[in-house]
Amino acid sequence: MSAGTDRSTAEDVRADELTVVPIRHPLRWVAVAVIGVLVAMFVHSLVSNPAWQWDYVRGYLNETSILKGIWVTIQLTVFAMVIGVVLGIVLAVMRMSPNPVLSMSAWVYTWFFRGTPVLVQVLFWFALGVLFRRISIGVPFGPSFHSWDSNDLITPFTAAVLGLGLNEAAYMSEIARAGLLSVGTGQAEAAAALGMGRGLAMRRIILPQAMRVIIPPTGNETISMLKTTSIVIIIGLNDLTGAAQTIYNQSTFLVIPLLVTASIWYIVMTSILYVGQYFLEKRFGRGTSRNVPARPGQRLFMTIMRRDESGAGGLGA
Repeated sequence: MSAGTDRSTAEDVRADELTVVPIRHPLRWVAVAVIGVLVAMFVHSLVSNPAWQWDYVRGYLNETSILKGIWVTIQLTVFAMVIGVVLGIVLAVMRMSPNPVLSMSAWVYTWFFRGTPVLVQVLFWFALGVLFRRISIGVPFGPSFHSWDSNDLITPFTAAVLGLGLNEAAYMSEIARAGLLSVGTGQAEAAAALGMGRGLAMRRIILPQAMRVIIPPTGNETISMLKTTSIVIIIGLNDLTGAAQTIYNQSTFLVIPLLVTASIWYIVMTSILYVGQYFLEKRFGRGTSRNVPARPGQRLFMTIMRRDESGAGGLGA
C-alpha cells in the first residue's frame, strides 16, 4: 500500500471521529427573552387591568348593531374589490395596448386616483349632489331619456362603494400589469401562431399564468380594504367601526370595550382572508417551481423537526 493511500485512510478515520458542533447564536436567546417578557407584560395587563372590562366585551360581541356593522363591512369589501379587480385588469390591458389613446387614458386614471386620498374620494362621491342635482341618461349634449335625483341615487353606501372601488382599481391596475408583464412574450407569440386573437390569448394563455403574480398582492389589498372601510364613518355609514362608535357615543360611553370588540371581529375576518389567500396561492402555484410560503405554525414545526433530526436542540443552535 502506498504512502498516499495510508495518509488518505488516516484522514478519513480522523474525520469520522470529529464531533460536529453547530454554530451558536446567543443573540437569538436574547431576542426570545425580550419577546417573552413583552408578551408576559401584555398578558398580565389583559388579566389584571380592570379597565379592559372583559364582561362588556363578551356581551357586545354578539350585539345586534355590531353584527349589522360586520355585514356592512363585508359588503363594502366585496363590492369594492370586485370593482377594483375587474376595472384594474381592464386598465392594465389598456395600459399595455398599442393604441396611444387607450394607454394614456389608463395612465391618467391611475395617476389621478393614486394621487388623491381615498377619504377625499369617498367624500366627493357623497357630495356629488352639490355638483349635479340630477343624473340623467340620453344623447350627449342632447335630450335625456331619464333622470334621477342625485341624492336618491348616490346613497352613503353607494358613495362608499364607488369611492373605495374606483380608488382600488388604480392600485389593482398596477398589480395586474406587473402580473401580465411577468409572462414571457413567447407565450403571446405562440398563441398568435395557433391563430388566437389578442383577447382570446389574454383570457386563455396569459392571464391564467399571470395569476401566480397577481394573487399575493391582491390578497393583501383585500385585507387592507377590509380595514379601510372603517373610513366610511365620516359619511355616517355604520360599518363595524361605526357601529361600535355609535354605541359608546350614544349610550354606554365604554370606549375601550367597544374598540376591543371591533378589533376582535376585524382579526377574525382578516384571519379568514389570510387562509383563503394561502390556498389561492397554493392553487395557482401548482405546476411551477414557486413554493408557497409556509405559515408561521408550519415554519415553527419544521424548525423543531430539523433540530431533532440533527440532534441539536434549542433555538441557539
